[in-house]
Amino acid sequence: MHVEGVYVDPNGKKFFIPVENNPEILASLAQDLGVSPKLAFHDVYSIDEPELLALIPRPSHALIFITPPEMYNDSRKEDGIATKVALENASYTTAEGVVWYPQTIGHACGLIALLHSLANGKSRDYVIKGTFLDTLLTETKPMVPKDRADALYNSQPLEEAHMRAAKRGDSAPPSAAEDPGYHYIAFIKGDDGHLWELEGGVDGPIDRGMLGEGDDVLSETALHLGVRKFLKHANGNLNFSIVALAEAKE
Repeated sequence: MHVEGVYVDPNGKKFFIPVENNPEILASLAQDLGVSPKLAFHDVYSIDEPELLALIPRPSHALIFITPPEMYNDSRKEDGIATKVALENASYTTAEGVVWYPQTIGHACGLIALLHSLANGKSRDYVIKGTFLDTLLTETKPMVPKDRADALYNSQPLEEAHMRAAKRGDSAPPSAAEDPGYHYIAFIKGDDGHLWELEGGVDGPIDRGMLGEGDDVLSETALHLGVRKFLKHANGNLNFSIVALAEAKE
């Protein structure tokens, strides 16, 4: 039985109401799943003004970036990155040291970006042992990508938690049948020291390059390798947002 508000299309695929890229909403969802409140979600108001960047506690462990379709499509076209997830497991790519989830739930890109942010790098340390999320991440880590996607798709607790958060937004939530058009992308610093771009709607994790020992995901090197690749295609469109995962302020 699906949660009220979940849409199932004529082909039997389920769609969630999109979750807002809002720090309070993302924090409530993360804590509902089993993340310590010591990990906080911070709005990034500017990546160009040092005084605004200074408001974010460092190191920043992950970024969740939401991009409008035009910016996204132009960037993907430039990179030549496939944007359709293949059904056959053999079509997925994998990488050592990073956990990537293909997205098979419609309009769940915010949830997938959150999971990518929490399953990798230092953010994983904030997942409380024995919680639902700890169990989910532990059980899915050794799986092949298709099985990971199936585990998320078939998880009733994950569906319930997502839909609770989606209905808490500041604006009236769209129906699950509506296409929001926006894309959520996670950027994390992996255990290998590389910047990884993780999105469930492409064919695998994207290695954006090596970061310095002291670089976090808000360092100029990381921004150059990651978010700025999208922002150079903004063409004046300011309908994007960035949320950073970092230690909660005291």
